[in-house]
Formats: sequence, structure tokens, C-alpha cells
Amino acid sequence: MTLSAFIRDHEIRGQVAFPLSEVRDATGLSVKTLATELQRQVSRGRIIIPYRGFYVIVPPQYALKGIVPPTYYIHELMKSVGKPYYICLLSAAAFHGAAHQRAMKTQVMTVAPRIKPSGMNKQLDWNYRQMIPQELLLSRNAEMGIVQYSNAELTAVDLVQFAGHVGGLQRTATVLSELTESLEITKMERVFPYTTTATLQRLGYLLEFVLGEQDKSDIFYEEFKAAYPHPKRVILSNTAPEMKDAPANRWHVACNIEIEIDEI
Repeated sequence: MTLSAFIRDHEIRGQVAFPLSEVRDATGLSVKTLATELQRQVSRGRIIIPYRGFYVIVPPQYALKGIVPPTYYIHELMKSVGKPYYICLLSAAAFHGAAHQRAMKTQVMTVAPRIKPSGMNKQLDWNYRQMIPQELLLSRNAEMGIVQYSNAELTAVDLVQFAGHVGGLQRTATVLSELTESLEITKMERVFPYTTTATLQRLGYLLEFVLGEQDKSDIFYEEFKAAYPHPKRVILSNTAPEMKDAPANRWHVACNIEIEIDEI
């Protein structure tokens, strides 16, 4: 079977991607010849390489620009590399309706060891945590197959914990101002095992003093206090110096930066 025939067969079957091992077995081409043929298909805009050894067939609707959105193939890619994942941070927030602060890249959370991305694909922003909380993930239909993404509660925690990955706490707070409508605040304790105490304190502080979500912060505080009765004092931002005269509050968070919510 030729490479062109292999690609065409995949399209007919509705298969959007393939690993190197599969195409090698199907075509029977030598390593050198196959590499040349694959590169020729890339040059023609027939396939793209988002990850070494993983190829995505460019569908007609994306052929003109030659750019395939990661949601088209991310589930198949992560199955191929054998890693759990979820769409995270700003990309997940957009799924929940907080779309005014969109990410330039699709943000994906997975586990170490770190992914070695293809230099030919700049659309994926890889993020890492120790464990992927499968029970806190949602799924939705994509153009082909499904994508997994964090629920609103995990998204909120991630936005605070990984604030440096989204542009800082200012941007985090702006996204949270939209995301709070989707938060099931009585279920926040399910996220506790997957984050730090300091992250929860900072999230509580933002809800109460920056976003003015008093009712939600009260409920959240009761959950937090039951799990962490004696939290240590933390500063709001680790990227700014501590302010010794910061007023005390029940979250034991010392505010050391000024946060203003962007107009939406």
C-alpha cells in the first residue's frame, strides 16, 4: 500500500490521525523511504506533525490555512502517547463560557515526563501536574471524537495555582469573574486533594475581596475551614514583595498586589 492510499483509507474510515508504527506496518516502506514520503505529504499540506511520530490528516475545511485546531486530534494524540490529559486553564474556561480571555494556544494538562512537542506545531501549550483527577473531568463532542476538559471547580483552582501560565493573577481574576456562574461551590472540597492549601486560600480571598462573591466565599470558607483549621499565612502573589501592613482576613492571605477586574 502506498502512503497516499493509506491516508485516503484512513479518511474514508473517519480516522483523523495515525502513529508512525501503524503507517510503517501498513506500507512496508523502509525507514528512509517512509520518512521521505511523510515529509513530502507534510510539504503538500496533506498531513501535520503535532508530536513526533504522530500524524494528523488535514481535513478539507482546514486545508487552505493548513492549521488544524488541537481539539480535532488531541484525544487521539494522548491515547497514542499513553498519557492522561485534560484541556485546562483559559481553554477550559472558554468551554464554561468564560471566553473573553482566550488563550493564544490550546492549553493541555498532563503528567510528567514532559512532552517533546514537534517544532512544526506551535498550537499546544503543555502544562503538568502530579496527578490527573479523572473524576473532575468533563467531556464534550468535538469535530471528530471527544475532548476532555476540567470541570468549573478544577478550572478555577488551576487558574489560581498556575496563574503564571495565564498572565498572572490579574488575568486569573478577570476569568474567574465570568467562571463563578458555573461554579458548584458546595462541591469545591472534591478539588482539595489535587491542589495546595495556599491555592485554596488565594482563591477564597479572590472570591471574597476582589470579586465580591460573599455568599460563595462563605460556603467555600466553611468547606476550607473544616479541612484546614489552622492554615499558615501566605502572600497573595509570589511575584511581588510582601507588605508588612497588609490587613488581616479569615483566609490568612496578605494582599501584596492591587487587582482590578478588566471590563468584560
